[in-house]
Amino acid sequence: MTGETTGKGIEDLARRLAESIPAAAAGLRQDLERNFRAILQATLGKLDLNTRSEFEVHTRLLERTRLRLEQLEARVRELEARLGR
Repeated sequence: MTGETTGKGIEDLARRLAESIPAAAAGLRQDLERNFRAILQATLGKLDLNTRSEFEVHTRLLERTRLRLEQLEARVRELEARLGR
């Protein structure tokens, strides 16, 4: 996730949280939205998250590793068959 995407997501989430505040507390809505945004940024900033592109790189690496493992397993079965095991 890019910083821009994360920031937009936090802004959107903070806005939706503030909009869920009852009408009677509408005067507090702007302050609450600011507080929601700050809490979300601080909390999410502590998480060790991968970007989408990093995730995709790891996914491709795992797919290649799995394919190679399957090839090696087939080769071991073939060799074991030759040895009569």
